[in-house]
Amino acid sequence: MMRYGFWLPVFGGWLRNIEDEQMEPTWEYARRITLRAEELGYSLTLIAELNLNDIKGIEAPSLDAWSTAAALAAVTRSIELMVAVRPTFHNPALLAKQAANIDHISRGRLTLNVVSSWWADEAAKYGIAFDRHDDRYARTSEWLDVVNGCWSQQSFSYSGRYYQVQDNVLSPKPVRLPRPTIYAGGESETAKNLIAEKCDAYLMHGDDPGTIGRKIADMRCRRDALRLPPLTFGVAGYAIVRDSAADAKKEVERITNVKQSARGYANYQQWITGSQLEQKISLEDYSVSNRGLRSGLVGTPEQVSARITEFSAAGVDLLLLQSSPQLEEMERFSQQVMHPALMQQN
Repeated sequence: MMRYGFWLPVFGGWLRNIEDEQMEPTWEYARRITLRAEELGYSLTLIAELNLNDIKGIEAPSLDAWSTAAALAAVTRSIELMVAVRPTFHNPALLAKQAANIDHISRGRLTLNVVSSWWADEAAKYGIAFDRHDDRYARTSEWLDVVNGCWSQQSFSYSGRYYQVQDNVLSPKPVRLPRPTIYAGGESETAKNLIAEKCDAYLMHGDDPGTIGRKIADMRCRRDALRLPPLTFGVAGYAIVRDSAADAKKEVERITNVKQSARGYANYQQWITGSQLEQKISLEDYSVSNRGLRSGLVGTPEQVSARITEFSAAGVDLLLLQSSPQLEEMERFSQQVMHPALMQQN
């Protein structure tokens, strides 16, 4: 059965061409939308972690992931809190302690989305050393070993290239055994091999069901070769549900119109410099975060439901949805796609 999650709009939206998406990056809005999501039947929220706002510009406000997660843990009852964490920014033993505490506050609903940092300028602005690509994944591999060791053992010790821990004591351990679920994403060989070996779930940017199906088949082969339990698979998608396909198309045209925002158009021109991509695809990829439009969750409720059936057949377990404005569009998606029978009864 498909699970539905949503990206918490910690950056104030997902659209690079729309200045005001009517969802302020504030604790009040984060609390409101997450509590309503529980009522609507969403099972998960992904809380992204960046110290700079890469959607609205680095001067724009954004929420801190971990303090927001702790606050949400205290006020929610059922929703899974998947918090992004970047090994470059967090000592693993300290993060293991922090995560275990939040897991207890939430009564076992905390999970991790481990992200190997990609933004060199952000690291410099926050005084963090920035590793090159393969070094980042080597660090992440050690980081996962330390977190897992601290969660599963008492008096845990570790000596590696990046981290050294002596006789760690961590109490209490996380609620969920053997550990909270660890999600991760990545498209390089280094990333995929690491995820297959040390994580529980594979997250993918938006793409069509055929492409996603091939990625899932590849990761299943890697996992089987290691004789480990099956991975869970999640896909990002930007959802636009309308009464007609024409109305949905109009909304796509609105949110991909870079010329309505001077900043958006200037950023887009920089983004496509040297790009070999066909313009329509590159425009859509630029305009919406995480390649969300590629998933094709655009159209009437029937069209979107049919697309979800294709994703399910491809092996997808979880859809991580973005929309704008998030709260209003999540209401529509829940009523018309997730629970259409309930809507007809009402």
